[in-house]
Amino acid sequence: MAEKGSMDRAKYDFKKAMQEIVDLRGRGTELISVYIPKTKMISDVMAYLRDEYSQSSNIKSKSTMKNVQGAIESIMARLKTYKTIPDNGLVLFCGEVPRAGDQTRMVQYVLEPPEAITAFLYRCDSQFFTDPLQTMLLDKKMYGLICIDRQESTIGILSGNRIVVSAHFESMVPRKHRQGGQSAQRFERLIEIAAHEFFKKTADKATEVFLDRIQDMVGLLIGGPGATKDFFVKEGYLHHELQKKVVDTFDTGYTDEYGLKELVENAKDAIQDIDLMREKKFIQRLFTEIRKQDGGLSAYGEDVVRDAVNMGAVEVLMLSENLNKRRVTTKCPNGHECQQTMKESPDRCQCPECGANAEIIRDEDLVDDFFELSEAFNTDVEIITEDSEEGEMLMTAFGGIAAILRYKV
Repeated sequence: MAEKGSMDRAKYDFKKAMQEIVDLRGRGTELISVYIPKTKMISDVMAYLRDEYSQSSNIKSKSTMKNVQGAIESIMARLKTYKTIPDNGLVLFCGEVPRAGDQTRMVQYVLEPPEAITAFLYRCDSQFFTDPLQTMLLDKKMYGLICIDRQESTIGILSGNRIVVSAHFESMVPRKHRQGGQSAQRFERLIEIAAHEFFKKTADKATEVFLDRIQDMVGLLIGGPGATKDFFVKEGYLHHELQKKVVDTFDTGYTDEYGLKELVENAKDAIQDIDLMREKKFIQRLFTEIRKQDGGLSAYGEDVVRDAVNMGAVEVLMLSENLNKRRVTTKCPNGHECQQTMKESPDRCQCPECGANAEIIRDEDLVDDFFELSEAFNTDVEIITEDSEEGEMLMTAFGGIAAILRYKV
């Protein structure tokens, strides 16, 4: 559990840092991105940076030249603290970004990526180059989803915590006819031809969407009302490689985007390993406890949950990925040391005890603060996205913080 918690925290911190980095912009081409693979010698990187520092003296704008050289110096100073490059490589972002008025501030991020970097890269631009890291954030393992009946079909992908609609078709298959005699047979034949073309069109699109990602596809789920979904699978409309990936067919009342959500919910026993299903399981367990007359083994709200964590009473701590709050510790001249939760990092603080100006001695992301509290008590920390109804409710109804308890407190 400790290893899982460490990995989850590293993943969370990486995603939060990426959210900040992607939004940053410079006033000129003065934001530097450096990608260093494990195989690259630090001495070679330093030599390259010294050469770039020398070349930057040719920049016409004095302020841009100064900012670029300052960023290179900062990166070189940081690299001197490393004896070797980490196994997955190292990524450094550094540069001056605007703040209030005409002022700027230096930012520096040093990241160890979740996947190995394969090539050295240096780039100086008006924004940081994050494309390789953005790709690493994508959950490559996925399930293919198809909901189909004779009136419409929807194709989607379940990846990590997200259901993404890839295509939607409405068929031209007539529902009923009033023809009799030979006309009835002819119309029945035309209806079956139209249905065949519709199934073929859906299968062709599924091939287009899924075949290039077949290696990452854990399975293919087929849903829909009635027998159409089973006919679609048994009659071999799907590409033979996709046919091998079919997990099962599942009944759904809809075949549109809502049908994909219904399909995932109904197939939960078959896809327990996917992130979304794990999140749903914990939130639904929380709701079950809350519905009990005495509130069961549930706790929610920051103060209540924090007290329960400090007592060692929390089994599973659930935190919304979008909390976006800071845990700030301050100390004033009168000796009061206080902790406060704030929406953003403050420039200065007043002591909540006596109102005096207080020194900020610790400023940390609220989720990281809870991770550290939980480590001592072997508490499982789950980061919950807002990509499901349950995840949205955790944020809107419980402020993004809730827990399942080991015992009643």
